[in-house]
Amino acid sequence: MDKTQSLIKAYILDGTGGGHAVGWDEISSWTAKQGPLWVHLDSTHPYTHHWLSHQAGLDTISVEILVSTETRPRVLCTSSNIILLLRGVNLNPRQDLEDMVSIRIYLDRNIIITTRKRPLLSVSDLCGEIESGLGPHDTVELLIALNNSLNRRMADVLEDLDDTVSELEETVMESKNFLIRTQILDIRRQASIIRRYLAPQREALQNLQLAQHKYLSAKHLQHLRESNDKLIRIIEELDITKERSTMLQEELSNKLAEQMNSRMYLLSLVALIFLPLSFLTGLLGINVGGMPGIENDLAFTFVCVGLLLLFLCTVIYLRGKKWF
Repeated sequence: MDKTQSLIKAYILDGTGGGHAVGWDEISSWTAKQGPLWVHLDSTHPYTHHWLSHQAGLDTISVEILVSTETRPRVLCTSSNIILLLRGVNLNPRQDLEDMVSIRIYLDRNIIITTRKRPLLSVSDLCGEIESGLGPHDTVELLIALNNSLNRRMADVLEDLDDTVSELEETVMESKNFLIRTQILDIRRQASIIRRYLAPQREALQNLQLAQHKYLSAKHLQHLRESNDKLIRIIEELDITKERSTMLQEELSNKLAEQMNSRMYLLSLVALIFLPLSFLTGLLGINVGGMPGIENDLAFTFVCVGLLLLFLCTVIYLRGKKWF
């Protein structure tokens, strides 16, 4: 079984913010004395399940969670480990933002194992921090740093959505481009789906704080609270973005309805003006005997003048009523 593709990244942390990358050979010979170990795996690779079960020595429940297709954010704490499922926005090329990418996390005092199905840029950010010496010192700090990176990526996406909504608001107020309705619907859909995914993630982080696990020091709990507060603000901003896009859609619909009403009103006035004229011309067009003016050469002129006077009287009457 080819195991090289199952390992995405692995680092042994030096406890001062740095670490060095390792492969399967170093992982196999690793001991806790060398420092905390982070192993990041592809959950879809067959060797991942084998290594988790036979090499890492994880229990059956932990293995199933790390390789399962279930991605709803949740936390599971036991006396010896913590398992946490989180989600991040999908920033992979040619994919939808709201198609969230899940990451599964297992940690104890000395080792943290993460698995994913699709690439997650937040993991790349964390790898860069470790290689530059600005990363976490232990496994819990790595968990917190990973969650903070997920929040930063989501905050960037939210800022872009907010800027797009602001531009659309100006477009609606300054122009009559009703083709932007599709863009507004896309923003509402993205905000709604992302918020629906993040709500259970907030609950999972809150439950992790309430668990008061032995691995979580007072400093760790403080960082978790700050990270969760950022997530709550992101969710609140998503609600605001959704409300703004809803109001924007309503404003656009109102403008469209107002434009339609204005056109219908104009057509009604035109019909009202020409209705008596059409009635008279239709009446005079009856081809039966006894029609007046048939023998008079000026009859047509009199009819035209009469119709013109009726037209002017109708216009003056409507203007007097301030109908236009």
